[in-house]
Amino acid sequence: MSRASGPRSGDAIFASVERVNAELFTLTYGAIVRQLLTDLEEVEEVNKQLDQMGYNIGIRLIDEFLAKSNVNRCVDFKETAEMIAKVGFKMFLGVTASVTNWDADGTCCSIVLEDNPLVDFVELPDTCQGLYYCNILSGVIRGALEMVSMKTEVTWTRDMLRGDDAFELQVKLLKQVPEEYPYKDDD
Repeated sequence: MSRASGPRSGDAIFASVERVNAELFTLTYGAIVRQLLTDLEEVEEVNKQLDQMGYNIGIRLIDEFLAKSNVNRCVDFKETAEMIAKVGFKMFLGVTASVTNWDADGTCCSIVLEDNPLVDFVELPDTCQGLYYCNILSGVIRGALEMVSMKTEVTWTRDMLRGDDAFELQVKLLKQVPEEYPYKDDD
């Protein structure tokens, strides 16, 4: 049986991959965040740790994304952001996102999540109001993009756990890193 060689949609990939129970995933992530809060005590340190954990996941997750999605190389940052929103979020979290608020240069945009399974069953206590509970996602995006030669800054601009009307990440392209090859051709 041959496999289609064209790119696959996020829905098609999500339907074909093995998944863990959503509640187990959500509760496990909550336990990790809770343990970080206990161990690190400072909310800002927890935010940094979640971002670093996400970054470490992202630099590995990009390989799976590229292998399973059959997407061609994106031509620019706009196409890359659309791919993250439409295919990446659907593939790994089962949710769709939209890309909005592009700046004039096409180097900064917002990714708005329609749903966020990480926050099911979550209410932040008053002592954790500075916590970006889903900061792991910003790290995942940053790490994955770095592996495809895009240095970015990813920050939360809206968070429903903080009373906003949506979950919104701002993704800013800092620089396109030229690809490096491990060896030089002999002339």
